[in-house]
Amino acid sequence: MKLSGNTILITGGSTGIGFAFAERFIEAGNTVIVTGRREHVLQHAKEKLPGLITRVSDLNHESERAALFDWVTANYPEVNVLVNNAGIQQRFNVLKADAKNDWSYFNNEITTNIEAPLHLSMLFAPYLAGKEAAAILNVTSGLAFTPFAIAPIYSATKAALHSFTMSLRLQLSGTSVEVIEVAPPAVNTDLGGTGLHMHGEPLDAFADGIFKGLEDGHKEIGYGTSVDRLRMSRDEIDEYAANMYKATKNMIE
Repeated sequence: MKLSGNTILITGGSTGIGFAFAERFIEAGNTVIVTGRREHVLQHAKEKLPGLITRVSDLNHESERAALFDWVTANYPEVNVLVNNAGIQQRFNVLKADAKNDWSYFNNEITTNIEAPLHLSMLFAPYLAGKEAAAILNVTSGLAFTPFAIAPIYSATKAALHSFTMSLRLQLSGTSVEVIEVAPPAVNTDLGGTGLHMHGEPLDAFADGIFKGLEDGHKEIGYGTSVDRLRMSRDEIDEYAANMYKATKNMIE
């Protein structure tokens, strides 16, 4: 995709990976709109990036996703890039989870990580296909390929988003819309809770690496440990996932 002259919508763009992407897109000469649920966090992001355009949206609600599409296309009709970045990660033991009385807690992860990006992709795809150049970037995870057993719903939703992204790329292959998958490894952000990813890749180095992949025209972009996972054999996936579980299962016992 071209890296300048775009109008870009980033979900979950006020912190973490989304904000790091927003910084780089603005520096490259793009107009950037970010969404999030918390107005004060969006305001803080705008204070750090004065050129940022912000919009409060709770993408767990179908009506708010439709309203976001209507608002963006009405106020910024030149929008030509959607970045589905918003996501949450919950770690739990299925033997201890209260799925009977607290299913909404677990369903929230499904809605945020898979329902919202699918809906937004389907809302925006026909609109973007009318542009001379456009793109949809879906942020999945290395865990889409090698599941993290203590974050089973997160891993499953990212695997589903990877599959959807492949299908979307094929369906839009005859249009102007590029479909790109970004599959991060563990990155030092607050995903899942403060301090859980302190040993992950440095955020700035990760974001720079992804932008190099975009510059080089790649359609699937990994970084660090996720690069090899994108093309692992089934036997390698089984071994990798089992070893990760052995190393981390004490975290949910």
